[in-house]
Amino acid sequence: MRDIFKDALKEVVQSILPISLVVLLIQLFLVGSPPEKIATFLLSAFMVGLGFTFFLMGVKVGMLPMGEAIGGELAKHGSVLFLVLVTFVISFLATLAEPDVRVLTSTITSVSGEVISRVALLVSIAFGVGIFVVLSMLRIVYGVPIKYLYAGSYLLVIALSFFTPPDYLAISFDSGGVTTGPMTVPLILALGTGVASVMAGRSALSDGFGLIGFASIGPILGVMLLGVLLA
Repeated sequence: MRDIFKDALKEVVQSILPISLVVLLIQLFLVGSPPEKIATFLLSAFMVGLGFTFFLMGVKVGMLPMGEAIGGELAKHGSVLFLVLVTFVISFLATLAEPDVRVLTSTITSVSGEVISRVALLVSIAFGVGIFVVLSMLRIVYGVPIKYLYAGSYLLVIALSFFTPPDYLAISFDSGGVTTGPMTVPLILALGTGVASVMAGRSALSDGFGLIGFASIGPILGVMLLGVLLA
């Protein structure tokens, strides 16, 4: 456990320290922030670093092994319907818990003056992720080449963009980006590699990956459809 903590801390320091130093220098020499604001920033940066360290520990110790184990057991279970249901529920709930998604939806609701419902956005984003992770799992089960799924999905995005209101069109693509965050990525990757690793004729590398990029298309379509329906 101590080694995992050290590795996680090293990884967090390498990622957070450079941007924290840049922001600190800007505050000191360009903005001229007062000492109390600088102290608040340093404290918040420390808290973020500590939080991410424990989060990475949790991912490595619990979330990744658990996701791979669940994926493997789902594939061994032999029921495609059971695989679909469990995959959808896990993906849906993980997206609802995604910090990036909550920040985006809160910002959109605030900027729009609550014209755009935060709950509706959250549900449409999570539903899109759930559906597309399910499609990813079915792709692994039935051996469908991923290029066909990507091509068909992006053609659907392009077609739907002509009918989507401009505000929702912009939001939809941002929604696709924020879903690939610290909650959803470990779980989706672990589920995919877990399913692919126990299925005959499947490669954990070529079949278990590509899920994150494909899953990010779901929220784009989900928010587009929300815009079309509300318009």
